[in-house]
Parts: sequence; C-alpha cells; structure tokens
Amino acid sequence: MNHSDLRAQALSLAAGMAAADHSPDTQLSQTRHRAALVASWHIAPGSTVLELGCGQGDMTAVLAEAVGPKGRVVAVDVAASSYGAPVTIGESAARLAAGPLGPRIDFRFDTDVLDPSVDFPDSAFDHVVLAHCAWYFTSLGQLRDTLARIRPWARQLWFTEWDLTPACEDQLAHLLAVLIQGQTEAAGAHGQGNVRTPFSRECLLRLLPEAGWTADSSKPVDTRELQDGDWEIAACLDLIGEDEHLAALPEPVRQLVLSQADVLRAIAKPHGNRALAAYAVTAR
Repeated sequence: MNHSDLRAQALSLAAGMAAADHSPDTQLSQTRHRAALVASWHIAPGSTVLELGCGQGDMTAVLAEAVGPKGRVVAVDVAASSYGAPVTIGESAARLAAGPLGPRIDFRFDTDVLDPSVDFPDSAFDHVVLAHCAWYFTSLGQLRDTLARIRPWARQLWFTEWDLTPACEDQLAHLLAVLIQGQTEAAGAHGQGNVRTPFSRECLLRLLPEAGWTADSSKPVDTRELQDGDWEIAACLDLIGEDEHLAALPEPVRQLVLSQADVLRAIAKPHGNRALAAYAVTAR
C-alpha cells in the first residue's frame, strides 16, 4: 500500500476510533500522522507486526489497515485496560475489535515483554513497531533490555519518537515541559504522565547496537498537525501544581523545577503551542 492510499484511509480509520466521539478533529490529525509514518515504512499486505506500547490503538488501526485481511498485528501494552481518559485503552480496543479491522488485531494489555512468561518464536514477526511510546519507559536500561528481548522475534524495527532538538523557537515550550517532567522522574517523584525518560535521537542510536540492532536510516518526521505540545505543557503545569509531588523532590531539584516552570508559563501560549518534531529510525 503506497503513501497516498493509506493517507486516503485516514478519515475512515479515525472515525472508527472511540476517541473520535470526543474530539474528531484531534483524532483525525493523530491518525494522519501515523498513516504517513506507516506508508513510508512499506509494510506489505499479509505481514505480521508486533506493536509495543499500543495505547489507545492509534497506530494499531493504521498498521491493521496496512497489513490487510491476511495480515496480523499483535498490539501489546504494559498498562491495564482501565488506563486512559476520557476513553480507556480497553474501551478503544473494544471499538476496534468490533469493527472491520478487529479480526486482524490481537490486543494484549497488562503485558510486559520482559516477563519471561511472554515469549514468541524466533522471527515470528516481519516487523516490530515502537511509535511515540519510548519516553514512557522508566529508564533507558528498561528500554535497552526490551529492545534486546524483542530482537529475535522480528527482522525489522520501526521506531518513532519526539526529537529533543528544537527546530524553532516556537517548540521551546514543548521541550521545556518534557525536560521538567523528565527531571522530576529522574529525581524520584514518579507520576503517571506520558514523559518519564526523555532521551535524544543520538542516545537511541547509541543504544540500538547494545540491544543487537543495526540502524539502517534515520529521518525527521513532520508533526505540525499534532497537539502534543499543548498536552505536555498542560500535563507539566498540572504536575508542578501538585504539592505532594513537589515535596518528593530534593530541595535543590524542587527549586530548579519551580524556576523552569516559571519560564514555561512565560513562554507557553494558552493553546496552539507547536510540537517538537519527531524522528523515525529503522533497524535490522
């Protein structure tokens, strides 16, 4: 399936998502972003795909469309099916399972691939996908171990994440919100947000060989349609507003975070903050 064909399906794919009931325009932009990514990966019909960190299934739906009726997507997430708002990931999965893509998808929540009980045969999958989920990991060590664990299971890795290097001044608020959340996590005040271990593209490229992967290519990904800058700024400011969370920080870190939050409030817009760019890495 080529780029234009998959992009053309974005409207119908987005409409099939449970979150579209609450914010159809937002869902459409998220689906378009993932459709462009998957189209550039040239995943052939009939392929088998392992997706880690599937969450609400935004990428899962696009992958299921790409692999076609003879393909299969195993969508795994460590979170429980009750996680997520205003739609839980279980509710979103149920909507997809009841639709035309359902027979192609195997959702597995509460599943940690580092658990020895979770296993697949060597080369069970043509592709393994991690898309905008790696900053959820609790540490780089956990990410490295996960990449090493899945290495025998798939021939090709497709990895996409936000790029910490801003391309313009308008992205600084998103960057600062990400770094503040990363600092609080690193200092031991653990939250439930999307950002726990932010790392650079260069860091990933250093990590891949340690996990047995060889990177083929790396390219920037356009994110101008996405709303994640606004979401992370709001999440960061909500986090800083929690006295109990701040109290868990060492005093020097707490003062540093509070000062950075002052800067964030000064530079962030009420809405429409430009998201950081992303990058896509392929590896074998």
